[in-house]
Amino acid sequence: MTAQIESFFDTQTCTATHVVFDETGGHAAIIDPVLDYDPKSGRTRTESADKVLAFLKTHQLRLQWLLETHAHADHLSGAHYLRQANGGKIAIGAHINEVQKVFKNLFHLEPEFAVNGAQFDVLFAEDQEFFIGKLKAKALFVPGHTPADMAYQIDDAVFVGDTLFMPDVGTARCDFPGGDAHQLYHSIQKLLALPAQTRLFLCHDYPPAGRAVSLQTTVAAQKAGNIHVHDGISEAAFVAMRKARDSGLDMPVLLLPAVQVNIRAGALPPPENNGVSYLKIPMNAL
Repeated sequence: MTAQIESFFDTQTCTATHVVFDETGGHAAIIDPVLDYDPKSGRTRTESADKVLAFLKTHQLRLQWLLETHAHADHLSGAHYLRQANGGKIAIGAHINEVQKVFKNLFHLEPEFAVNGAQFDVLFAEDQEFFIGKLKAKALFVPGHTPADMAYQIDDAVFVGDTLFMPDVGTARCDFPGGDAHQLYHSIQKLLALPAQTRLFLCHDYPPAGRAVSLQTTVAAQKAGNIHVHDGISEAAFVAMRKARDSGLDMPVLLLPAVQVNIRAGALPPPENNGVSYLKIPMNAL
């Protein structure tokens, strides 16, 4: 059975959310859902997630999975909201505990905050197989951007998270805690060893002037034209480029709110005794 795919693009965070399903009236997975957030007011909204819910309803799909490629630093996850609205299991790579340990310390989170991934329903091991209705899927471990990154291989499609962008954009940064450019290079080579016609679906797109947003490419296109890691680029050259490039990048605008929410599987921090949830801003710590 061929995977059916519908993609949504959030222009505020340049994030792609993908719905993968087996057939109308069947089962679906949502990959990297977005919770809208206004950093000026601290308000969340659900317009992006509600568009995905409307698609599920139109196609009579049962939500089986909410798949996170990693704990994102550029948008808040809509997984918790979507699970409350429509069920499904929230899943991420088993190495999320490494990310949780770092950020529990950075944000000085409540002692009760678990750093074992317990906030998620399923923690995928490397190459673990699972099903989306009639579709067979595999969780691929692709660290480098963070130590917990996963890609999801479903039929002839792979949802690559932040390992690769469109060929004219390149690759993801590796300067977040636990990031490693050497690891990212090897994770990318793992993906590029797949058949040339394999469809690669992206987590983000940052199109250069004059190009429309594109959320899909192929292994062949990446090998031929990725500006950072096309065929012939050595590990040493890639790592040198990545380190030099990362040293000049600003932190993502939503890093501080996003990570606090995303290591909780998209849930807000526990309300305090006045009923309000609060996010923290560590001063002079990054």
